[in-house]
Amino acid sequence: MTALRRAVRDVLDRDACSGCGLCAQLDDGLRMELDSDGYARPVEAGPAREAPDAARTFARACPGVRVAAQHPAGADRHPLLGSYFAAWEAWATDPEIRLAGSSGGVLTALHVWLVSAGRAARVAGASADPAAPRRSIPVTITTRAEALAAAGSRYAPVAALTNPDAFVPGSAVTAKPCEIAALRAASDAPAGEKPLLLSFFCAGTPSQKATDTLLEGLGIGREVEVDALRYRGHGWPGRFAARAGSTEVSADYEESWGSTLGPTTQWRCKVCPDGVGESADVVAADSWATDERGYPQFAEGAGVSALIARTRRGLEVIEEAIAAGVIAVRPLAMEQLASAQPLQTARRRYLLARLWGSALGGRKPPRYPGFGLARLGLGHPRRFAQVLRGTFRRVRTARGRRR
Repeated sequence: MTALRRAVRDVLDRDACSGCGLCAQLDDGLRMELDSDGYARPVEAGPAREAPDAARTFARACPGVRVAAQHPAGADRHPLLGSYFAAWEAWATDPEIRLAGSSGGVLTALHVWLVSAGRAARVAGASADPAAPRRSIPVTITTRAEALAAAGSRYAPVAALTNPDAFVPGSAVTAKPCEIAALRAASDAPAGEKPLLLSFFCAGTPSQKATDTLLEGLGIGREVEVDALRYRGHGWPGRFAARAGSTEVSADYEESWGSTLGPTTQWRCKVCPDGVGESADVVAADSWATDERGYPQFAEGAGVSALIARTRRGLEVIEEAIAAGVIAVRPLAMEQLASAQPLQTARRRYLLARLWGSALGGRKPPRYPGFGLARLGLGHPRRFAQVLRGTFRRVRTARGRRR
């Protein structure tokens, strides 16, 4: 067994795999498939055919091994939301794009503009599989029609880094934060030649089985061929909607994500330090309105995205898109965004407790340098201890079931 395959097996044994697909890009003998729990995992499909220095690249870039916080020179830093140069509330000025997107359609608007204006030769992203819309696949966007087809969130596994276009200079890439962190760490190209990196706030990757469960509960059985499926969009937050022949079903955001999809997120996502896309150049998120308790409200309305420039390059791209009339913006304070994203802020604040609880329970977590997790967590000792104990019990119980 090669050094790379030993390292991949170690990540799998620790249940630390995020399903990004980097290892399959480093070794053509690996293929990403859904495992018995419905998550994307590498399997050995043939003899090892590795890229140069594959094991070293994997060691520094696999999100199941290591994710490092980015601290660009000159950036401000929010302790819970990371480094940034500027932040706005934003939305696509094109009504069709704004409607199709999960929130304000900002990433889709940027995709269209980047390829049409020649700022990027292509955008590597994800979309529904046209042949099997229950599933999500990596795609390459070069036209407005392809960008609209890929609009909206995909709350299911997709290994974005199996798309070779994600590694090509002159491209842009939109992917989950863990995939963007892996891509930035894996690339040894000069900064100006790296792909433009775009991401979004991510609450985790649900099991593919959860999509089937949701459909089944709405009356479309697992054996039924689905003609179309979207998780969000066509409004904000938008409804989960599917069509199979003459049957059309839908569910609101709280029923789809809150009750069915969200509870199945994989373990690596529960110990993620970076659901907010610190490694990207540009990040979008839902800019929810909040109630008097500070909790997000999910009433339908015109979509609005939070938009963050993480790097100077990202700032330049956003300012050019604003000047071109592609997106409309208004200022956004990072504290306002933090209050609208309680899941992200709580996860970051108490992540060290989860990491310690996981390690004590026998499941070694990845390493996360530079995020200031000790300073965040140890400032709230009582809650820290509660999270640590709870994580320890869950990990011990899960490991007991596997034996």
